[in-house]
Amino acid sequence: MTARLLLRPRRVEEADVYRRLWTERDPRVPDHRRIDASGQPDLAAIAAYLRTEQEGPGLGLLAVLRKDVGDVVGYCGLVTTGNGSPEEPELAFELLSHVHGSGYATEAGGAVVAWADRAGHERLWAGVRAWNIASRRVLVKLGFRESGQVERDPVHGDSLLMVRTAGRASR
Repeated sequence: MTARLLLRPRRVEEADVYRRLWTERDPRVPDHRRIDASGQPDLAAIAAYLRTEQEGPGLGLLAVLRKDVGDVVGYCGLVTTGNGSPEEPELAFELLSHVHGSGYATEAGGAVVAWADRAGHERLWAGVRAWNIASRRVLVKLGFRESGQVERDPVHGDSLLMVRTAGRASR
């Protein structure tokens, strides 16, 4: 919980919010992370995924709710897929476009990073497209820095691997 936000496990009945995130994604996002020509993933597929969604103890994606309105505006959490592992998870976040620029990503990410520090995670990772300046700014505010590892992608834009060491910006 933060001053303006509540973070809690995601729920199946929120599938429509998470599908809306898929529809709002930048066209440069790789195809497997966008709605395809047949409309997949549809609401049923996202709900099915939410029913089975699991990570290790204390890990996983959390719903981000605005306290004053009570609505779910996205997710934030730690995952072991992609660049993460149970020992060094990856921070992931995504918010609906109508709340971009509100500071919610930084606020939610800060709560998750603080929890990770308290839980003893020495290092966190985050993968971000080079063109995603807003997310890169959030990560820098949270103490992440570029690791120097870049996955080149001339079609979707290079993916930067950012890293954060517990309690301070990474060296």
